[in-house]
Formats: sequence, C-alpha cells, structure tokens
Amino acid sequence: MVSETHPTASIFLLVAASLFLVVYALPLLIAPLRWARVFLWKVPAETDLTVYLGRCLGAVAVAICAICFRAAPAPEHHVALFEVILVAGALLTLVHIWGALRRVQPWTEHVEIALYAALTGVDAWVLSTLS
Repeated sequence: MVSETHPTASIFLLVAASLFLVVYALPLLIAPLRWARVFLWKVPAETDLTVYLGRCLGAVAVAICAICFRAAPAPEHHVALFEVILVAGALLTLVHIWGALRRVQPWTEHVEIALYAALTGVDAWVLSTLS
C-alpha cells in the first residue's frame, strides 16, 4: 500500500486522510450539529440549512479521503490530488483566518488555522518531491 518510489507521499496521503476522515469528514457527514457542539459552536434555532451544508461538506471530505486512500500506492500518478489538497488547505486556512479576524468563531477554529497551514505546507513539500 505504500509506494516504494515515493513512500513519503504515500504515508502523507494515508495519515492525512485517516485523521481527516475520523475528525472532520465522517462526523460532518453523519452528525454535523454534534460535531459543531464539540468544536464549541453555538447551534442556531433553525438548523436545516446548517445540517444540509455540514453534510454536503462532509460528503466532499469523505470523497477526497477515499481518493487519497486509492492514490496512496502510486502517488506519482495522482499529482492533481496533491494540488486539490494544496488549494483546499490554503483556502481553509484563509477562511479560518477571516473568521478569527472577524471574531465570529470559537477558539477551537483558531487552532485549525495552524493545522490547515501545516497540512498545506507539508502537502506543498510532498508535491515538490513528485515533480
């Protein structure tokens, strides 16, 4: 399951996808409001849109994680996946910075700034090893 020619890229995909799947993707897909409460969000009275958007984001995240698992044995053939992770990670970092600057998110989301920035940086480095 780990590439002999690009083991770092394979391990990155397996570890990042596993952690993201368990901590974000599946909880958002299955129980978005419970996930929000764990991350200290105040849940609004009207929740239909919140649940819908949470599940949509969770579905996209699960799909990306599944593709990461599929790509891990031969990451050099899936460079576009690393580019998707790079762009998504950078945009998620910016979204969380914007929320922090506006003071509209709980402190747990501020921690995610560092996590998304680190993910993006590691992904950029791994991507550079595939070129």
